Amino acid sequence: MFSFLKKKLGFGSSEPSPAPAPEAAPAPAPAFPTPPVAVEPASAPAPQVLAPAPQTAPVAPPPVIAARPEPSPAPSPTPVVAAPAPVAAPAPVAAPVPAPAPVVAPEPETAPRKSWMDKLRQGLRKTGSSIAQVFTGTQIDDALYEELEAALLMADAGVKATEFLLEDLKRRVKEAKATEPAVVRQLLVDALTELLQPLERQLVIGEQSPMVMMVVGVNGAGKTTSIGKLTRHLADAEANVLLAAADTFRAAAREQLAVWADRNRVQIVSQEGGDPSAVTYDAVVAGKARGCDVVIADTAGRLPTQLHLMEELKKIKRVIGKAQETAPHEVLLVVDGNTGQNALTQVKAFDDALGLTGLIVTKLDGTAKGGVLAAIARERPVPVYFIGVGEKLEDLQTFDAREFAQALLE
Repeated sequence: MFSFLKKKLGFGSSEPSPAPAPEAAPAPAPAFPTPPVAVEPASAPAPQVLAPAPQTAPVAPPPVIAARPEPSPAPSPTPVVAAPAPVAAPAPVAAPVPAPAPVVAPEPETAPRKSWMDKLRQGLRKTGSSIAQVFTGTQIDDALYEELEAALLMADAGVKATEFLLEDLKRRVKEAKATEPAVVRQLLVDALTELLQPLERQLVIGEQSPMVMMVVGVNGAGKTTSIGKLTRHLADAEANVLLAAADTFRAAAREQLAVWADRNRVQIVSQEGGDPSAVTYDAVVAGKARGCDVVIADTAGRLPTQLHLMEELKKIKRVIGKAQETAPHEVLLVVDGNTGQNALTQVKAFDDALGLTGLIVTKLDGTAKGGVLAAIARERPVPVYFIGVGEKLEDLQTFDAREFAQALLE
């Protein structure tokens, strides 16, 4: 379901009746051999007369045979029709059974990703609608590029990324000798895909035991919810996950994380009012002892301008390193897509302080500033592991540059 991780880890033959009857009644004779059981109750005395007839009185059988066939044919059609019909019925029923298999098989594979693309297009509609309107005209001129520049800036793509995209687009239009706006829009999809390509990377687990993730971000960005969704996907992939409730300053954070742990059937280490560094240390040690695959530490919300709180995050990172050498292996920043250019500022500040290894961009469905990913790609290309366009579990998916560009511009 979730492709973000790679882990090392017949009928019985009736004999022809020897009766000499075929000479007198050729028509009924073929019908009797097929349902012998049905004829016996209808003309029970007939076999007793026919059996002795050939031995004692050769003349007597003809009158008997001539008299019996008249009442016999009347009941014989009834059993003949009733008996063979149920026997032949299973044959056509068995044939359609294998037919549905090829029809149903492809659906589970294609439906989820198609559904995700539909949600992504819907989620990025606020951002992409203004850009798409630029290509509704019939001419390719300076006015088109000016409108495109304004639309990209309004989408918070940033000045540097906007200039880069316009120059790259003009070059592509010249090389392709494009004369229609629809073609230019497709070329812009290609240019944006190439710009966002450095952000596309998959999260890999199994190279360390356990792999320790430290999740940071400002208040309200959606850290705890993102951790819960990520934990569910990891658990579905049969990874043994342990959560560390290191946001000890907010009781609701611990309770929310505990709900996700219970829902996903994973373990959690939590202390009420404890030191965040101590909680993460205990969680990493417990993860090693219990043979966990992943340990995820949820930290308290921090603003980049709150230097003393940023120092607390640095301390948590150092303590994790003492619990396990080379840890944390992933430092993930959760950013709210609604913040636009402010998201770029957060990426720079947290990257300078902690050395970010990946991003989770949330709430892209409620903003017209989704172009900030272009700014991040141009100025601070930290990999984007996941993007979110809704509250449901399936609304958090791996980032794909081509999918994002198509959903934004098509």
